[in-house]
Amino acid sequence: MSKPFTTNLPIGEVLDDIRQQLGERHELVLQAEPGAGKTTVVPLALLNELWLRGRKILMLEPRRMAARVAAERMASTLGEKVGETVGYRIRLESRVSDNTKIEVITEGILTRMLQDDPSLADTALVIFDEFHERSLDADFGLALSLQGRELFRDDDDPLKLLVMSATLDGEAVSKLMNNAPIITSEGRCHPVEVYYGTPSQPNEPITGPMVDAICTALTRHQGSVLAFLPGQGEINRVAEALAERLEGTDFKNTVIAPLYGGLSLSEQQLAISICDGGGRKIVLSTNIAETSLTIEGITSVVDSGLAREPIFDPQTGMTRLQTRRISKASSVQRAGRAGRLGPGHCYRLWGEQQQQQLAAQSTPEILQADLAPLVLQLLAWGIDDPNELAWLNPPPSGPFNQARDLLVAFGAAEQTHAGGWQLTAHGEQMANLPAHPRLAHLLLVGMAHGVSELACQLAALMSERDPLSREGADLSTRLMILNGDSRCPAHLKGWRLRILQQAKRYQSFCRKNQSKADLDELQALGLLIAAAYPDRIAKRRNGNNYLLSNGRTATLSEHDSLSRCDWLAVAELGGRVGLSSDIIFSAAEFDPALLSDELAVNVIEKEFVQWVSRDERFVAERRKMVGAIVVQATPIQTISIEAKTEALIQLVRNRGLKLLPWNDELRQWKSRVMLLQENLGDPWPNVSDTNLLNTLEEWLAPYLNDINRLSHFQQLDLKSILQGLLPWPLPQQLDELAPLRLEVPSGSHIQIDYTQSPPVLAVKLQEMFGCQQTPTIANGKVELMIHLLSPARRPLQITQDLAGFWRTGYEQVKKEMKGRYPKHPWPDNPLEAVATGKVKNRL
Repeated sequence: MSKPFTTNLPIGEVLDDIRQQLGERHELVLQAEPGAGKTTVVPLALLNELWLRGRKILMLEPRRMAARVAAERMASTLGEKVGETVGYRIRLESRVSDNTKIEVITEGILTRMLQDDPSLADTALVIFDEFHERSLDADFGLALSLQGRELFRDDDDPLKLLVMSATLDGEAVSKLMNNAPIITSEGRCHPVEVYYGTPSQPNEPITGPMVDAICTALTRHQGSVLAFLPGQGEINRVAEALAERLEGTDFKNTVIAPLYGGLSLSEQQLAISICDGGGRKIVLSTNIAETSLTIEGITSVVDSGLAREPIFDPQTGMTRLQTRRISKASSVQRAGRAGRLGPGHCYRLWGEQQQQQLAAQSTPEILQADLAPLVLQLLAWGIDDPNELAWLNPPPSGPFNQARDLLVAFGAAEQTHAGGWQLTAHGEQMANLPAHPRLAHLLLVGMAHGVSELACQLAALMSERDPLSREGADLSTRLMILNGDSRCPAHLKGWRLRILQQAKRYQSFCRKNQSKADLDELQALGLLIAAAYPDRIAKRRNGNNYLLSNGRTATLSEHDSLSRCDWLAVAELGGRVGLSSDIIFSAAEFDPALLSDELAVNVIEKEFVQWVSRDERFVAERRKMVGAIVVQATPIQTISIEAKTEALIQLVRNRGLKLLPWNDELRQWKSRVMLLQENLGDPWPNVSDTNLLNTLEEWLAPYLNDINRLSHFQQLDLKSILQGLLPWPLPQQLDELAPLRLEVPSGSHIQIDYTQSPPVLAVKLQEMFGCQQTPTIANGKVELMIHLLSPARRPLQITQDLAGFWRTGYEQVKKEMKGRYPKHPWPDNPLEAVATGKVKNRL
C-alpha cells in the first residue's frame, strides 16, 4: 500500500487526525458511532506509518466471531486471503504468517502474549476495539500493557495504545492513559427510527411481544430483521413460535437463524452472511451481535432490552447467569445495527420513560466476575497487590482475596516470609495452561494420576455450555459420546467436534511428565471434578437432596441415573441468587475414600460440641469434615471448658435471652440503663437484646461453667451478672438519674415503669394537685408519660403536658368524675389544692 488508505465511511473524516496524533503521541482514544467503520478501516489506515518499523498491529476483539469477521473483511479490502497481511488468532484456530502485519485476536490471548514477552517487542500498536464492553480480559490487558511498556520498552519507542469504542467514557480512559487525546467521529452511517413498546419488567415473558414486534417489522419494512434476546433458551422459544406464526403467510420462506456463543463458528457464519437468492432472514441473537459484527441485509432491529450476564456470588463461590436490563450505551449499540447498510428501524420492547431510567453504561466485568483467573495471572506477572497496576476500576478486595484463597487451596499460591504472595511450582504450571484455574488444576491432577486424556476431555466439556443437561446429569454419558461409545445426535456434531479439538489442545500441554494410571476411570472422574470443585462435593441428605461442601443444598432429578449415589462430585449447578438450594446439572459418582488420600488436603478435623434440642444435652464429637459435610465423627468423652462454653453461648444465641432468669426487677433495670444510654451516651453501656446477644462471650461466658442442663440456666445470679456491666459509680448514678420511684406532691413515692417508652408514671390524679410541670428524669432530658388515674386506678388522662391538662382538660374530667367519686376531692382550682391520696373525710 503506497497511498494513504481512504474510505467513504464516516471514520474517513478523522483518519488524518488519527495518523497525526499517533505520530506525535503514544496513546489515543477514538470515539466513533456504530457503523462508522473504525474496526476494519483504522488498522488498514495505519499500515504505512513510519513508526511501525516493520512491526505488527494487534487488535483486540471481545468475541471469536468478531475477530474472524474483522480479519476477513480487512483481508478482502486488500484483495488478499486471511493470513497474509491480515490474520487472526482465536481459541482453537489461528490464521497468521510471517507476513502478517495486522493480527486480530480475542482479548484473553493478549494476556498470554504479554506473559510470554512483557515488552511485546514485535508489536508497535495495540488496539482495544469495542472497549466499552469492559470485559475483564480487556481491562487486565490494558493494565498490563501500560505497565509492560513502562518497564520493558525504551522511552523513544514505547508501545502505542489505541482504545476505540462507540459508547465510552472517553475522559476516564484518557486520564488513565496519560491524558491521551480524544478523537470523535460524528454521525452514524444511516439514521435509525426508534419505536417504543409498553413498560415491562425483566422477569416478564417476552416470547409473545418479541414475535409480534418481529412480524410488525417484517410487514412494515424491507430487508432482514435482527432480534436481541437474553439467551439461548429465549432464542429457541421465539424461533419455534415464529415458525408457527409465519407458516401459511407470505413470509413462510423467511430464514430464521440463531446466533449465540454456543454455536460453532461455521453456524455463526450462516447467521451473518447473505441469504441465498437474496431472500430475507430473521437473526435471533444474544448480545454477541451487539458490536463489531455487520450482519448482511439487516434493516430492522427488535430489542428485548435484556442481556444475560455472568455474576459471581462471593457467598457461594459460584458464577450464576442473571437476566438484566441493558444499559443506555448497549441500547444505542443495538439500534445502530439497523443503520449499517441504510436507513433503519428499531423496535424496543419497553417504554420510552424506561429508556431514560437505564444505567448509562454496563457494569464492568471486573466488578462482578470470578477473579481467580486474574489473580493467577497477576501472580505469574509478579504482582500480589493489584494496586501496583493502573485500572479504570480496580478489582474489589473481597472477591480478590477469595480468589487468592482458592489458589492457596489448590496449592498454587503461598505466602512469602515478607508477607506477600507468590506462585508455587504447581501454580506456575497452572498459569501456563490456557484454562480457568480450576480446570488447570484438574489437568495437572489428571497428569499426576496418569489420566490426562480423561482430564483433557473433562476440562474441554466443562469449559463450554453443556447441551445435554436436560438428558441427565451423569458426565459419563458425555464422555461416551465424545469417545464414540454412544451415538452423537446430529445437532450435537458441531459441539462434539469443538470439544474434541479443545481436548486435543489441552493434551498438547499434558503429554510431558505423565504418571502411570493409578485409578479406574469412574473413580478418576469423581476425583478430577472434586479436585477442580472441592466446594461442590455432595453427600445425600434424604431422597434426591444433597448437602454440598460449601454448605448449600442441591437437588437431583429422582429419575436421574446418579440418584442412586450417596456421594457426588458436582461440575455444574444452577439456581437463583438468594435461594439456598440449587439444581445439579452435571456430576459424577464420587468415592469418599478419596478424602482420606488424594483429597485429604480438603479435609479438616475439629472438635464439635453442640446442644441437642431433642435431648437437651451436649453432643461432643471429633469430626473430619470436607467443608460443611461430616465425613467421620468420633465421640469425645471429655469436653473442654472452651468448647462447652462456645456451645452454650451458641445455644443462648439460637434461643434468645429468654433462657436466662429474667424477672420484673431485672427488666426494669435493663430498661433504665438503656434509657440513659440512648439519652446520655457514654459511659452507659448498650444493654439492648441485640447487643447483649452479640457480646455473650464478654458478659455471660464466665458464668456458664456449671451449666449442664437446661434448668441450670434458671440458677444463674443474673442480677449480679448484669450489674457487673456498670462500673463504679454508675450504679449510684443509675438511682439518681433513673430512679425506681418518684416522689409526687402528695408525698407518695410512685414506681416508674421503664419498660414503656417514654417511661410511665401512673399516679392518682388527686396526688398531683399543685404540680404544674411534667416530671422529668435523666437530668431533665426525658419527660415522663403521666397516667392520671381515677380512684379506681383507671386512666383518666395520659399526657406529657401536665400544665396543659390543668388548663383545658381537668374541668371536663371533674364534671364526669365528681358525681361518680363524691368522696374524693375535685377542687375548682387544682393548682392551689392540697395534693392527697386520701378521701375527703380523712383530710
